[in-house]
Amino acid sequence: MSNILVIGGGVIGLLTARELAQGGAAVTLVEMGDTGRESSWAGGGIISPLYPWRYSDSITALAAWSQRVYPGLCDDLRLETGIDSELIRNGLLILEAETELDQALAWAERNDQHVAVIDANEARELEPELGPHHGGALLFPDIAQVRNPRLVKALRRSVAPRVDLREQEEVLELQVADNAIRGVRTSAGEIAAEQVVVCAGAWTAKLLEKLGSPPDIEPVRGQMILFYGQPGLIRHITLHQDRYAIPRQDGRVLLGSTLEHVGFLKATTAEAKEELYRAAVELFPVLKHTPIEDHWSGLRPGSPSGIPYIGPYPGVDGLYMSAGHYRNGVVTGPASARLAADLVLGRKPILDPAPYALDAPR
Repeated sequence: MSNILVIGGGVIGLLTARELAQGGAAVTLVEMGDTGRESSWAGGGIISPLYPWRYSDSITALAAWSQRVYPGLCDDLRLETGIDSELIRNGLLILEAETELDQALAWAERNDQHVAVIDANEARELEPELGPHHGGALLFPDIAQVRNPRLVKALRRSVAPRVDLREQEEVLELQVADNAIRGVRTSAGEIAAEQVVVCAGAWTAKLLEKLGSPPDIEPVRGQMILFYGQPGLIRHITLHQDRYAIPRQDGRVLLGSTLEHVGFLKATTAEAKEELYRAAVELFPVLKHTPIEDHWSGLRPGSPSGIPYIGPYPGVDGLYMSAGHYRNGVVTGPASARLAADLVLGRKPILDPAPYALDAPR
């Protein structure tokens, strides 16, 4: 019998399985496809919520803990696996945030975050290729990014020797008896488990709905485009009117992202590609002369206010969940995994788990 079963092989599931294994547990991880190929692969990898002052303290707490440990985590993963997750601290530039200046500065002071208010000339010194019509900005110099496809690849390689990794195996049903989890039924058979942690992202509610109280999680499609740029073309993560540009170490530039409520339809659309392209060239006109290399989509696990569900599932002993991270799975992944592992293993939790409970207000 496997002591602990983790359902879902995205960044949350991989990190959770790694934490549990490091805590001495015998762990099985089941993923319906290939690990790390859904929302975790499709996102941008900014290690901060967008417009962070708009989020609840519970999200800020997860993000802040994760930001502190990410450098060490990426170093450890590189030493373990040889894969560089490309953690780059190149700062977050938020353009034309004047209407929210007071809230942003108050949030930064309350959370000990460095921020600078800069005018249009200073913004252009930082980003010479900015469009001419853009004004002042807020600069959060300490914000970093990670190349999320490489991060999940490193995590998979890290956990593979430590856990029983089962890919291309869909969990069809949770098996519950006498108000306790007994295991799961999958497309390949049954797996017995004393404890189960559901980290199934946008698919979490579908899996838990038969138990009567599923978390309020729904898929929210996001589309992105990738430009084949040159190193140094754009220097900072740049955010304007909910669209962001992320310059990678090799010069590629991501531009995202849409928010679409279309169920589990993951197809890309020409309309979204055109909308993202217009936003990109308005933000950085030089991108008109930069070829588009790729266009993709992913399904975020949307939840009310973006607050994830982390903790025990009420009424079923041994059943836990860590899901509903919406746009901040990579941002809050290390803290979410550590908190979930603390609760499963009976350790003192790193954070107060109350805000993430199924019945907590959102």
